[in-house]
Amino acid sequence: MIMQQERVVLVNERDEVLGSMEKLEAHRTGSLHRAFSVFLFDEDGRLLLQKRAMNKYHSAGLWTNTCCSHPRPGEELPAAASRRLKEEMGIDVPLDRRFAFTYKADVGGGLMEHEYDHVFFGSWSGAALPNPDEVSECKFIEPELLEADLERNPQHYTVWLRDCWPLVRSAVAETISSDRT
Repeated sequence: MIMQQERVVLVNERDEVLGSMEKLEAHRTGSLHRAFSVFLFDEDGRLLLQKRAMNKYHSAGLWTNTCCSHPRPGEELPAAASRRLKEEMGIDVPLDRRFAFTYKADVGGGLMEHEYDHVFFGSWSGAALPNPDEVSECKFIEPELLEADLERNPQHYTVWLRDCWPLVRSAVAETISSDRT
């Protein structure tokens, strides 16, 4: 039986679908494609981080947000984010799409991430059940400690987390501010 190669959704700068491409090829060519990043926070405002498994084809062994991946062609973003969160972390919770951003970065090995990344937030306070093929470990961290370590040791984190974190902090601050009014 031949396994079907995973495909990503190619988009333009307005997130309009242009077609699809095999995932590894999209990363070799640096083609702009749709992605999502999930950030789960506990009741104390700590973020659940994952450390990518060592067998990942790029950014292996680096700390990153709770879950990140790509929707399949024809798959709705919320469904894709929920699917991958369950597959990677064993967690099934409601997710809220908060914002999107675009970034382009060399991730080594001749690969480039060029993503139109949709960011989802959710709440989780339990233990994760990470898939060892995807995640080597996970932990909750206070935002202030993460921010300090991102400055001191950026090489320990994925490029998309480093790029996205200031936007996440701003969105969290806006949520807290609006909850108080």
